[in-house]
Amino acid sequence: MKIRKLMVLLCAFVLILSACSSGSGNSKNNGTNGGSNNGSGNGGTETTVPEGNGEEELNSSPELDFDMGGRTIKVVSWWDMAIKEDNPDNIQRKKNLDELMKKHNFKMEYVAVDFGEYQQKVTASLLAGEPLGDIVRLGRNYSIPTLVKQDLLWPVDDYTKNTKVFNQKATSEFFTYEGKGYAFTEDNNNLVQGIFYNRTLLNQLGIKALQDYVNEDNWNWDTFVQVAKEANKDTNNDGKLDTWGLANSQVIEHAMYSNGAHLTKGNKQNLDDPATQETLNFLSKLATEQVYRPTEGGDWTEPGQFFRQGNTLMYAGAIYELNGFKTDMPDADIGFVPFPKGPSETEYHSGEGAYQALTIPKAVENPEQLLYIWEKINDIDSEYDYPGQSSLESSFSNEDDINNAKQVGAGMIVFDHGTYGDALKFWDFVGEINSGVSVSTVVEKYKPVFQAAIDAVYGS
Repeated sequence: MKIRKLMVLLCAFVLILSACSSGSGNSKNNGTNGGSNNGSGNGGTETTVPEGNGEEELNSSPELDFDMGGRTIKVVSWWDMAIKEDNPDNIQRKKNLDELMKKHNFKMEYVAVDFGEYQQKVTASLLAGEPLGDIVRLGRNYSIPTLVKQDLLWPVDDYTKNTKVFNQKATSEFFTYEGKGYAFTEDNNNLVQGIFYNRTLLNQLGIKALQDYVNEDNWNWDTFVQVAKEANKDTNNDGKLDTWGLANSQVIEHAMYSNGAHLTKGNKQNLDDPATQETLNFLSKLATEQVYRPTEGGDWTEPGQFFRQGNTLMYAGAIYELNGFKTDMPDADIGFVPFPKGPSETEYHSGEGAYQALTIPKAVENPEQLLYIWEKINDIDSEYDYPGQSSLESSFSNEDDINNAKQVGAGMIVFDHGTYGDALKFWDFVGEINSGVSVSTVVEKYKPVFQAAIDAVYGS
C-alpha cells in the first residue's frame, strides 16, 4: 500500500521534471476534460485546474465558491449514513465534510427510514412532490423506468465524471434509462455472491480442493455438478445419504450471473436468448439428476440451516451471510469460490437483483451543488489498496478466498426482472423448471406472461 503511494509520488516527480525540461509548459486545455459540466452551481467562480495532476484527477471538478444560505441537506436511506470516524478513510471524509459545511454554508442531516416501509414512503413522497430528502437512496427495481418516466429524478451523469470518487457502472450501466444515468454512489464495493464451502468437510470426504479447479480455470458447471455428486455420500453404509454436496435447491440467479444470462432486458422478455436457454437447462439438470440436498419442507432459510449442520459441502449465497456461518460453525473452515462459469462466460461474476444507489429528486434545486459536495466529501487518498479491503480481510483469513471475492465483486451483473413484481410470475416459472417440466414448454408458456408484465410498466 505504501509502496503504491511512493510510486505515485515518483511518477508525479518525473512528470514535473519532464515538463520543466521541455521548456514549453502545458497548454491550458490540459486538465479540463470532464470538469466543465460540474461548475454550474450558483455563485461559482472561474477556476483553473492545476496542471500535471495525473490521469486519475483529470475528471475532478474544479474548486467552486457558492453559498447555500444555511440550507440543510437531508440524506435519506434505510440506515443512518452519517460518516463514522471508524477508519482512516472515513476520518478523511468527515474532515472534508466539516470544511465544506463551513465554506459553502450548509448543514448535513442523515435520515433513516425503516426498511419495511421504505419503498412505500419514499415513492409516495416523490409522487407528492415533497421528497423526504435532497439525496434519497432508491432501488433500481422501482425507479427504472417508473419514477424516471414520471420526471421525478434528476439525471446525474454530467456530474459524476470523477472516476476516483464515483462508481461509474452505477450511473452509466446499472441505473440508466434512455441513455441517461439517474443515480450515483461512491461505493465501489459491489455485492459478493458465490459458493461458500465447508473446507473441513471437503478434507474429511477426500474431495479435490475447489480452489484447484479455480486455479486450473476448470471451475465450470460440469465440474460443479461432479463435486456435488461426489459429496452426496452414505458414509456409514446404512443405505441413506448423510452428507450432501449442495444445500440450495434454487440457484436461478446464481446460475444466471455465472452465464451472463437475463430473463428480461429493458422492455423485452429474454427467454429465447441462448445464454438464458443454457441456464434454464442447467437448472433443469440440477433438479432431474437430484444434485442438491432434498428439501425437508422448510422455508427460504432451509439451505442455510442445512449448511450449518456441517454435513453439506456447498452453499450458494452472499457475503453478508458469512459472519452468521462463522458464528454457528466455529469448528468449520469456511472457504469461498466463485459460482462456476457457464458455457457462455469466460469470467467469474456476482449478481444483484435489487440494486440500489443515491438519487436526487427533481423537486430539489441545484442538484449540481449537491453532487459537487458529495464528490468533494469522498475525494480522498484511500489508505486501502482496493474497495472493501477492510471488510474482506476481516471476513476471510485465506488469501485465495479474498482474491475470489474481489474477482466476482468486480464483475457484478445487475438484473432487472424484479422490476415487474408478481405480474412476472417469477416463482411459478422457477417452480415449473425445478419440477421437471421441459424447458421449451416452460419458455413458450411464460414468454407472453413476461412480456405482458413488461408492457404494463414500459407501455406496449
